[in-house]
Amino acid sequence: MRILVDTNVIADVLYDDPLWAEWAKLQLTQNEGQTFINPIIYTELCYRARTASEVDQIIAGFAFDYEELPRTALFLAAQAYRLYRERGGVKTAPLPDFFIGAHAQAVRVPLLTRDKERYQTYFPGISLISP
Repeated sequence: MRILVDTNVIADVLYDDPLWAEWAKLQLTQNEGQTFINPIIYTELCYRARTASEVDQIIAGFAFDYEELPRTALFLAAQAYRLYRERGGVKTAPLPDFFIGAHAQAVRVPLLTRDKERYQTYFPGISLISP
């Protein structure tokens, strides 16, 4: 079973988060060889990196596969954003989590994350692996 890995899980391991690093390492170890990221997660990883090759090394170190977002996911992300705005959300562009959740929903894979509230709200149909 393939699993999409949210940026926060990767960051917890990379930066040794005192609360979440052990949980994140365990999840990644248990699901080794099944995990992948997408362009949004790649972009979020670039935030602290100095070069793209540094991010590529991180991906290789975790043995993540890389997958583009299908058009269906882009549509679902836009629909989640519309719902967010209708509920009073103030951001003027779709949030990265909308693309990540939409990707998991579109390809029907679980999402490994510790940010389950937003995903449950806007993508109640996806399976979450979370604490």
